[in-house]
Amino acid sequence: MEATLFTTLPPPSSITISLKSHFHNPLLLHPTTLHHRKPTRTPLTIRSAISRTKKEETVETVKQQLEGCHLIAGINYKGFTVQQFQQLRTTFPDSTKLIVAKNTLVIKAIEGTPWESLKPCMKGMNAWLFVHSEEIPAAIKPYRTFQKEKKLEENDFSGAVFEGKYYPPEEFKVLENLPTRAEVYAKLLGSLKGPATSVVGTLQAPARNLVMTLKAYVNKLEEEGGAGQ
Repeated sequence: MEATLFTTLPPPSSITISLKSHFHNPLLLHPTTLHHRKPTRTPLTIRSAISRTKKEETVETVKQQLEGCHLIAGINYKGFTVQQFQQLRTTFPDSTKLIVAKNTLVIKAIEGTPWESLKPCMKGMNAWLFVHSEEIPAAIKPYRTFQKEKKLEENDFSGAVFEGKYYPPEEFKVLENLPTRAEVYAKLLGSLKGPATSVVGTLQAPARNLVMTLKAYVNKLEEEGGAGQ
């Protein structure tokens, strides 16, 4: 007699077949792969350190420019193009440097120096003109010419400090009309060779003009003394 084997199967509803647990469907992507991966960012601490270093370098650069400086002037450069900046730099003599620096960093550099008088013009976007020459009109004139050629009436000087005094934009004519060294020589020599009233007139001139005149005369005597040795 044949033996009959019976296999007891659970009801269909109790059988759970999970394809997901046994097979990997390459078309089913993880949600995160549906988005582009964000580029790796520089850690905040490193970026902060780099920014701080650049600021310190700028402050140090400004401090270096203060040495032997006769005049500092701010120029409102809002709207300037890179090309205009490059062209402007080439118009100044070697004794004049044009530097772009934030007002806050310039304030930090001039703190505790005679140049603190420059603070009233620390508004807006400024490029800074450092003049290392006594020929002030010659240092200012290139920008006036550039300003006129490029029709940059809105980009005027924001202010300047000369011999410890602050000059707002409306008083720049005083700086632009300062006598050159050659003119000072001529005036002084003319006074010395002329009648006594001419000498008195020179001595009664504004103190600023008198100081410049005497300084130029002393330099001339030193040069003549050196040439005679």
